[in-house]
Amino acid sequence: MRMRRKAWTEPELSACTYYIESPSGHRGQWKPLFEKEQPIHLEIGCGKGVGTVKMVHDNPNVNYIAVDEVRHVLAVLIRNAQAEFDGEIPKNLLLAPVNAEYIHDTFSIEDGIERIYINFCNPWDEKAKHHKRRLTHPRQLAQYRTFLKEDGEIWFKTDNDALFEASRGYFTESGFEIRYETDDLHASGFSPNYVTEHEAMFTKRGMKIHFLIAKMLPSDAPAFEPVVITPQPRFRNPK
Repeated sequence: MRMRRKAWTEPELSACTYYIESPSGHRGQWKPLFEKEQPIHLEIGCGKGVGTVKMVHDNPNVNYIAVDEVRHVLAVLIRNAQAEFDGEIPKNLLLAPVNAEYIHDTFSIEDGIERIYINFCNPWDEKAKHHKRRLTHPRQLAQYRTFLKEDGEIWFKTDNDALFEASRGYFTESGFEIRYETDDLHASGFSPNYVTEHEAMFTKRGMKIHFLIAKMLPSDAPAFEPVVITPQPRFRNPK
């Protein structure tokens, strides 16, 4: 279900000191945007950031960049951060509107990103031949390899059985080693686990959460070549 736009979205974004309106302009120069130089983690498709803001708060020695292509969910994340930090400005968080299909335009190896989080992304039906748009598809993983630090990791969570099984193959095919995996995250004892909004909803329904950690291995693969993607029209659901 698509979230309704908020009238306060643009004012909220404009007033936020840790929101980056033109992220591609900082490609290779994200480190100086933070108050302190420390490890950088990136969340792709952060949504409302229910788990994100708790993770940021609990780990002040890590810098976080949270990106999403939907502007009004980033505005909601800002309000969630205000509540989590009791009105204080988080010093180790940056937000930006980024379309993950073109993420190579926003980050480079100079940015020193050590970990990527991908949580509950769109599974894109493989039968409908939309699977190449999955955030774990080899085409996407090739992009991440251009800026993920040596020995960097991807932490991936999903409720979708088919997506998880396919993604296991994608990671292996794309030069990643799966270091940890479970088909029932909440029963595994893995910690810490910062529960997202979707995760809480799926768990309440009795659904199990798949989770894996994939480490990037050295590769002699050819350089990533951007793929031109024609934007698809979006239609509003009838009221």
